[in-house]
Order: sequence, then C-alpha cells, then structure tokens
Amino acid sequence: MSSERSLAEQFTLERRRRARDYFHQAYRLQREAIAETDTVAQRRLFRTAIGRYRRSLEFFPTAEAYTFLGWTYSFLGNLQEAISACQHAISLDPDFGNPYNDIGVYLIEQGSYDQAIPYLQQAIAAKRYDLYHYAHYNLGRIWLIKGLVHEAAREFERALEYDPGYSLAQRALEQIQIRWRESMEAASDL
Repeated sequence: MSSERSLAEQFTLERRRRARDYFHQAYRLQREAIAETDTVAQRRLFRTAIGRYRRSLEFFPTAEAYTFLGWTYSFLGNLQEAISACQHAISLDPDFGNPYNDIGVYLIEQGSYDQAIPYLQQAIAAKRYDLYHYAHYNLGRIWLIKGLVHEAAREFERALEYDPGYSLAQRALEQIQIRWRESMEAASDL
C-alpha cells in the first residue's frame, strides 16, 4: 500500500515538474515575443508560448498558468480567449488577484467599463495579489472615462500608495491636477 502511494506521489511530482518546465519555457518565449520587433516572428513566438502554456496545463493546471495563457492571448488580440483563460484561473484559485485585474483590463479594452468594475474591485480585495497598484490604476481609468474625476484621482493616489514609482498613475494624477488648476484659473478669471 505504501509503495502504491509512493508511486502515486512520484507520478504527481513528475507531472508538476513537467508542468513547471513547460510553464518556464512558455514564459521565456512570451518575454522573447514581447521584445521582438518583427511582427511575424512575434506572433509565432506568442503562438508557441500558448502551446507551451497549454502543455503545462495538461500536466498540472494552475491559476498562474491560466492567467499567463490569457495574457498571451491578449497580445494576439484574442480577448475572449484571454478572458476565458482568466476565468479558469479564478475557478482554480479565487484568492489569486491577477486574473481579476486582467479580465478588468480586457473588458476596458472592449469598452465594457461597467463589467470591468467588479473584476477590478475583486482584484483589490484578493488575498493573494502583489500588484494592487494595477487594479487601482485601472479602476481610476474607468472613473476618468466616466467623468468621475475625484474618484479617479483617489484611485491613482491609492495606486501610488502601493507603488510610489508607478509612472502611469503619477502621470494620470498630474494630468488631473493640471486640469483642476486650469479650471480654477479659468473660474477666477470670470
């Protein structure tokens, strides 16, 4: 009985090792694709990375692999597949914040701002997420698009609380402050 269990444990460990190897291969290919300037070569690298992420998932599915698979699909412009992969990630690990933020971003890209809000809020509330500044920044983008400037500024400030050097949030907040100053100056000229 213990040798059977030992064999089963060995089998599981081997599947995890293979999944990890394919994941690392896929991630390396994805990074190469991002750096590639030739569009044809870039698309080929992304497609190869997708195949490696899929192989990783066949051996041992993880929320991380599904999230990175989704990210890779997004580089190819296939946002529906990207969203689907992230939904699989959430089903495996609802506490992992990355897929919530990523779905929020994909929905923003599709112009589905109201649908993106709950995903970004779930990313902010996630127990396992190291990049809270992204979710706050993305939520701020939505508030700005909707004309809710004070709410947007608050989200950009929160992003900067998590990462004071986050340049996108810094620039967005600076733009809002410039607009506020200009509107105050225009109002005082009246």
